[in-house]
Amino acid sequence: MSACPVRRLNSQSADFQQALKKLLAFSAEDDAAIEAATAKILVDVQRRGDAAVLEYTQKFDRLSSDQAKSIKALELSKNELLSALNSLPKDQRAALEAAAERVKSYHERQKQESGCHSWDYADADGTRLGQKVTPLDRVGIYVPGGKAAYPSSVLMNAMPAKVAGVGEIIMVVPTPDGVRNPLVLAAAAVAGVDRAFTIGGAQAVAALAYGTETIPAVDKIVGPGNAYVAAAKRRVFGTAGIDMIAGPSEILVLCDGKTNPDWVAMDLFSQAEHDELAQSILLCPDESFMNQVQASIDKFLPEMPRQAVIKKSLQDRGAMILVKDMQEACEIANSIAAEHLEISAENPRQWAELIRHAGAIFMGPYTSESLGDYCAGPNHVLPTMRTARFSSPLGVYDFIKRSSMIEVSDAGAQNLGKIASTLAHGEGLQAHARAAELRLKK
Repeated sequence: MSACPVRRLNSQSADFQQALKKLLAFSAEDDAAIEAATAKILVDVQRRGDAAVLEYTQKFDRLSSDQAKSIKALELSKNELLSALNSLPKDQRAALEAAAERVKSYHERQKQESGCHSWDYADADGTRLGQKVTPLDRVGIYVPGGKAAYPSSVLMNAMPAKVAGVGEIIMVVPTPDGVRNPLVLAAAAVAGVDRAFTIGGAQAVAALAYGTETIPAVDKIVGPGNAYVAAAKRRVFGTAGIDMIAGPSEILVLCDGKTNPDWVAMDLFSQAEHDELAQSILLCPDESFMNQVQASIDKFLPEMPRQAVIKKSLQDRGAMILVKDMQEACEIANSIAAEHLEISAENPRQWAELIRHAGAIFMGPYTSESLGDYCAGPNHVLPTMRTARFSSPLGVYDFIKRSSMIEVSDAGAQNLGKIASTLAHGEGLQAHARAAELRLKK
């Protein structure tokens, strides 16, 4: 008997749509207690600044008053970041720098190809129209630091900001019990972070949004965090920009049954180990292959250091769904709109053509999602909870803004003025109309 039986669904069952909806349902972001606690923290930090941030940091990260005697004591100097980099084992430093170079190269190409440059053109009458693109002045990057440390998140958040030309990058990262992860600090050095503070949670988001005596207010806050961080980002939006509201991690594997089942099982584990609320789903038209994947799950689970987290995630939120064929698998995948979508099949691009909604698409049996997390190059900060239907991965375009440029010539004013005058009178805005009419030649 399986030690970790993963629920099975069948797309041909009469109640499949209802069962799928129940499987995907996740409403932790609506938790009233989280919202109330977050609102209190935000108001407190806005009112009391550094003092409030210190109190919450001591409380939630279990720091002593000596460890958190001032915000300056929680700021990491550039020398500390460089020291962490220089102290890494050679293999870790080489891996970190190789990943950083790939992430940088990808986002430099993205900047070239995705309309991140200024442009203009001239009308026949000499009027010039265009767009001015400028990077943000200052951004805050939130790096998770609770159940695990994420140096890869430092790279994924900071590198596109650097490529975009952001003036200053402020990093915040919680350090429970005062434990500072050297890889995270080293990643900040490699990525060119300007200032770093060992604070986290809603209080860190509040400090970045509103500013304190020590921490400057930023223009935008990016990076994933726990439910309190997500709630705080939602509440400060408008005071500062945000990238997205991130939920638990997700992986959806579309497999034609021809991949090594051990590979598929471990790919499902790769997201399940993040969090008990993470979601791992397999879509496959071959029931015997699903049985093989279940056997691989049972074989590998006892070996995994985070087996308790993986088991709870798979049993509570995981599933294997038997589908009619790969085309139906793609249709269901579009309704799920997963954060990570693996197409582990022959001719994966054939099926990728049918995918409209996914944060990132990993094509072919050799493309494990974990490569995207660390070093493939594209960003691993991705839309979750079906938001891939309308949003995109974090990128250079998140760290720039566009201003419309309009320079109307004398001749252009004669033509445009008549059009504007007519429309403005139609809206009952006479001053608008008059402003255009005054420039018309008699």
